[in-house]
Order: sequence, then structure tokens, then C-alpha cells
Amino acid sequence: MSERLEWPAGFERTPADERESYPHGFRVSRTAAFDNILKELRKMDARNVQVKTAAPHTQAEPHRPYADRDPDDPGVVVYFERDGQQFAVPCDRWDNLRDNAQAIAKYLNAKRALDRYGVQTVESEFSTQALPSADEKAVGGEEPPYVVLDVEPDASEAEVRHAFREKVKDAHPDNGGSATEFQRVRDAYDELTADNAGGSR
Repeated sequence: MSERLEWPAGFERTPADERESYPHGFRVSRTAAFDNILKELRKMDARNVQVKTAAPHTQAEPHRPYADRDPDDPGVVVYFERDGQQFAVPCDRWDNLRDNAQAIAKYLNAKRALDRYGVQTVESEFSTQALPSADEKAVGGEEPPYVVLDVEPDASEAEVRHAFREKVKDAHPDNGGSATEFQRVRDAYDELTADNAGGSR
């Protein structure tokens, strides 16, 4: 039996007939998708995290809905506190819990990178940003290559190579990424290693 999912004010809902499975195919289990949300929020030092869906959640792992429950409403809402502020990150773009949960995890990962490198989004208030679809950029324009690979601007070539190997796995279309993201990671790696070769860093 499904519960009613309370949707946070200020965020529009996706009409049911416009939802579909994430077209690039997230290659994670539903359990992993919900666990990934917690992993990202821990890295952001978030507190009082609550993950809400229309399905009942387990008592042992309250952020996870029961594996055999598929509610009519596939939306996922994450509430948390950070730096004394309260935030809500909802997603119902996709037609199943796993894809919406993984989309939120991906969004939080991108947001964490933006915070780390000081890149400003169009709207500076995290709490008022609508969750973009999983294949949209979080900011306008191109990100610097070190942001793409999630390394420090002065990272060594070995650090760049290690980061590239990790990023390219997730970016590959066979692992739930896309050809565009895969090429973006390769271009970032090529640019950083070319800088090293040229002695400009």
C-alpha cells in the first residue's frame, strides 16, 4: 500500500504521463541508489537527513524503501540541514524510485564539486534551485577540466590519471553514463595532461 508523498512547496511536480525511465540506464540497484544519496550528503557534512518516498521504509535503514514496494508515485524527496539552513531536494522526473534516487545522488555530487571549487550557479541559493534532469548541466558554460575530474587545480599527473580512471568508468555508456559525458571526461584528461607535458603547470 502506498503512502502519500508530501511534496515540498515551490517545486513543480512532473505530470505522470511525462515520466519515463532514465534513458541512459543507471547501472545501480535501487538499494545502491538510495545509499548513494547518504554517501554524498555525508561528504557535505549534512545533518538531520530524511529521505521520503510514497513507499514504506525499513526500520533498520530508514533511508531505504522496502525492495518489493513500487508505489504509484515514484517521487523521492531528500531533506537535510547544512550550515544552519534547511534544504529540500526532490525529483520525480523518472518513472521509478531507483532512477529518481540516483538522479538526486548525481545532483548532490555535482553540487559538492561546485561548492568545492567556488563555482557559482545561476541561483546562488541551494534551497531554491529546482533539481535538473540527470543529463542537464548544473551550471551554464563549460567547467574547468580539474572540476570535471574532481581534482585540485595543481594536482599531479598521477593524481589526474587516477581521477580520470575513476570518472571514465561512471561516464562510459555501458555503465550508465553517456557518450557526451564520456567525451567530456576524456577531453578534461587530455587538457590537463597536455598542460603537464607542455610544462605550463
